[in-house]
Amino acid sequence: MMMSRKNKERVFFWIFRGCAAAVIAFLTIIIMFVIVNGAGTISWDFLTQNPMPNDSGALVSGGILSPIIGTLMLMGLVLIIAIPIGVFGAVFLVEYCRPYKWSRYIWMTVNNLAGVPSIVWALLGVGIFVYYLAFGLSLISAAITLSLMILPIVMVSTKEALEAIPSSIYDASIGLGATKWQTILHHILPYSASGIITGIILSLSRAGGETAPLLLTGVAINAAIPLSIFDQFQALPYYIYMMTSASDRASAYPMAYGAALVLIIIMMVMNLAAATLRSRYREKYKW
Repeated sequence: MMMSRKNKERVFFWIFRGCAAAVIAFLTIIIMFVIVNGAGTISWDFLTQNPMPNDSGALVSGGILSPIIGTLMLMGLVLIIAIPIGVFGAVFLVEYCRPYKWSRYIWMTVNNLAGVPSIVWALLGVGIFVYYLAFGLSLISAAITLSLMILPIVMVSTKEALEAIPSSIYDASIGLGATKWQTILHHILPYSASGIITGIILSLSRAGGETAPLLLTGVAINAAIPLSIFDQFQALPYYIYMMTSASDRASAYPMAYGAALVLIIIMMVMNLAAATLRSRYREKYKW
């Protein structure tokens, strides 16, 4: 018996609605699980003290000040290194190299690099920055490694944002006598800013939760707050990994959940700030 078009539409509507509800439910369960297990650990001392060893020597007491500072410094360096290179590299390939066939092979390579596992980037960082360039296990080695890891994501998202701009905007600017660079700077980039910012949010969120590159390029168990980019450091993802690997689970797991909750809050604040900036660009530059 054939279903009517109305019944088919109703079936697919409930399928899509169920999938959306499942995604929201899973996210809610995960976040609530972290909140329930980590909220009790959050205190002023937990946020303002460095990790300290207990009587057995395990770093399962104290707080997470140095991991918080290390994470923020790392994200700041990644933002400074990866975003300008990724955005302007994509602008060059899209706006200046579009007529050339070899640009398609470059984008094919960039797309493939976006799916490379983080452990591969970690090995690259160890070989080049830690040993060959002699940066050692340091904040700058980890930052450059993470920057290379998210660079393809930034470039691909920037490319998609640039290509979504109607050609009429470009043609109108050129027709009024503007140069190519003036058109890109004053029209193409502002109109595509919301899409570019979305890609930046996704890339920084991925970098902020990585552990393998940090483990091999710069973090240390007992590192203090770094005073130089060539110092070792601690970061929240590594701290969480270290706590979940500790033998004293009764003391370590609550601290791991507390650190995870702080990391989620930091990522949410960063995403909220970027989303606010994105919405302002959308309101100002409509097409």
